[in-house]
This record gives sequence, structure tokens and C-alpha cells, in this order.
Amino acid sequence: MKDIQATRGFMSGLTPSATLAITAAAKALKAQGVNVCSLSAGEPDFGTPEIIKNAAVKALAEGKTGYTPASGIPELKKAVVKKFLNDNCLKTSAEQIIIGPGAKFSVFSAIAALCGPGDEVILPAPFWLSYPEMIKATGAKCVIVQTRSENNYELTAAALEAAVTENTRLLILNSPSNPTGAVYRRATLESLAAVAVSRNFLVLSDEIYEKLVYDEDKPHVSIGALNDEINALTVTVNGFSKAYAMTGWRLGYLSAPLWLAKRIAAFQSHTTSNPTTFAQYAAVTALEAGEPEIEKMRRAFAVRRDLIYALVRDIPGISCIRPQGAFYLLCDISTFGLTGSEFCSRLLDEKQVAAIPCEAFAAPGKIRLSYACSEANIKEAITRLKDFCRELNR
Repeated sequence: MKDIQATRGFMSGLTPSATLAITAAAKALKAQGVNVCSLSAGEPDFGTPEIIKNAAVKALAEGKTGYTPASGIPELKKAVVKKFLNDNCLKTSAEQIIIGPGAKFSVFSAIAALCGPGDEVILPAPFWLSYPEMIKATGAKCVIVQTRSENNYELTAAALEAAVTENTRLLILNSPSNPTGAVYRRATLESLAAVAVSRNFLVLSDEIYEKLVYDEDKPHVSIGALNDEINALTVTVNGFSKAYAMTGWRLGYLSAPLWLAKRIAAFQSHTTSNPTTFAQYAAVTALEAGEPEIEKMRRAFAVRRDLIYALVRDIPGISCIRPQGAFYLLCDISTFGLTGSEFCSRLLDEKQVAAIPCEAFAAPGKIRLSYACSEANIKEAITRLKDFCRELNR
């Protein structure tokens, strides 16, 4: 008799998310009464703004609970088109917009609709740990290109050109970046766009953190807005989780070239159907009236960025770049002779501080600290981290 457990599909070997595992462990300790300081979760500690919640309540009261078109309601698509034009100078159309059940699924659906066995996807490292698992799930090959802290962890055109082959189908960019907090400079994006156009492959630009940028001289730039040629080769993904504090709402969106948007819509129609109906109506309100609340949260994150960076850079043995966006600080802890996993495990056990090891981000010897938490939590957590590092150096 055949061993049914030996059957393996493209998705059978995926690795569980390390970030979710660490966050769950920290929450379990808290539930036991342990005073845990968590710097692990990529989740804003703010509540969803009232104006957005009220819009969802209104939609429910109006009976907006049935199916919608699989790719999203027309009202939200129209609002997304307007947002892309006004915020990003990105030209698109309602037919190119796909509303998805979270930006994570929007990223995956774009990869799945484009790539398969024999295709290659270029991935600058460090990267969000879900990207390679998504690529693996399609049967495509992940081509990892390391970036350097001295260059703000930005991929260079020369490194990209060297990684391109006739099988290259896609480059994934994430700016602002998880886990580095880096924001790509316009000049860098222009050079990368030139390579993509000349070698004829697509770019997936994951811009979920676009609203969370903190330096006037390092604004967010959408690569698809640079010119018509790169726009025709760009999939731009965004969503509501981070900037709008709507992580549990599971709502994202993308704009893709029309030929690919049709494929993505078909894929989504057979997997998830439409995103949650009443959440879509609330998302229209978020895009049209949520900016003041976003700005309040952005300013709070900017203060926290400055705080955590100032505290961490004074810890002997740890080095990091000053993040320009998102809400993460990538720290090099390799001087302590521990792997990221060993460091984070001991830090949680000995000091009750939860941080994320970055082996799964293709950043060995590094850990990620999230400052999506209160200033008091940051101060206490970094005090404990400093004590931990001092004890390691004895």
C-alpha cells in the first residue's frame, strides 16, 4: 500500500511563520502572568479609528453582508484608483485593481498568477520571511541577492543585473522594508526600473508600510510611477493593516497590468471569492477620510523610532542602521557569538523580552525589534536587553 503521507505538492513543505510563533509564545507567557516586554509583533498597538469602525457598523446595518464581485466592490476599486493617483502619482484603472483578503494574499495571488516551475523570482535580502515560502508554493525558484547595511540595505542595479537570467519573471521589492526599515531612494528605484524594462521582467512592489515614513528627505516613492514603461511591468500591493491599524480586518489591494489582473481575479475567484463585504465598505471610508488618524499614528511611530534607535545604538555589541520607515529596527548581534534564534530564545527565557530572530529573513546573526508598542514598553524592553547583553559580555 502506498504511503499517502509521502505525497508532496508545492505547498506541502512550507515553513510556519517564525514571527507568529514568537508572538504566540510571548502571549502565552503573558497569559501565565509573566511580565513580558514584546518587541516582536508587526502589529500597531492602536485601535482601528472610530470613523472606520462606524462605517463597518453602518454597512452591517444596511445589510451589506452578501457576496460581492470576487475582485472587490466598484466603490472601493474607484477609491483605490484615486488613492494611487493622488498619493503615488500612479496611473491605473478599476479593471486593474484587485481587492484581496489581506495584502499578504494579494502578494501571493500575484506570484501564483505569474510564476510556476522553471521561473525565477529575485528577492533582495534581508526580506520578509513569507516571500520565499510564497515563491516555493508556486514551484518557482527563489534567487536571493544579499544587500548591505552600508548601502541602506538597498538592492543595486549591478547586483540585480547579475542575478537576471532568461528565466527571471519577477523582482520583489519592499519599501519601506520589513525587517530593515529602509526606504528606497528614487535614484535607486530608477536604476532598478531600467534593468527591469531592458530585461523584460515584472516588479512586485510591496508598499504596505508606505504611510509610515519619518524623514522628509526620504519620502516613499512607488516604482510604478516613475514612467509608463515600468508601470506596464509593475504590480503594486498595499493594504489597510499597518497604516490604518486594521490587521484583523484582512483587507488588501493591488494594481497590476490588465493581462495579469485578469489572471489574479480568476485565481481569487476560485480560492477565497470576495473579501469580507462590510469591511470593503469601511475601507472606502478609510481611504476617503482616514488620513488625519493615520497622521496621528505616524507621528507616534516617528517618536518611537527615534527613541528605540537612540537606546539600542548605545548598547555595546549591537549595531543597526537608523530606519526610515515601517516600525522595525534590524540589529546585528553577531558579536555575541550566538545565532539570532539562540539570542532571542535566551532573551525571552532570561529577561522576558520577545524579539524576532532573522535567520528566516536571510539575515543570520541579526534580530528584529518592533517599535509598534508604547514608549514605556520600549524603554523597559531595551533596559532588559542592555542588561542581557552586558551579562553575555562578562
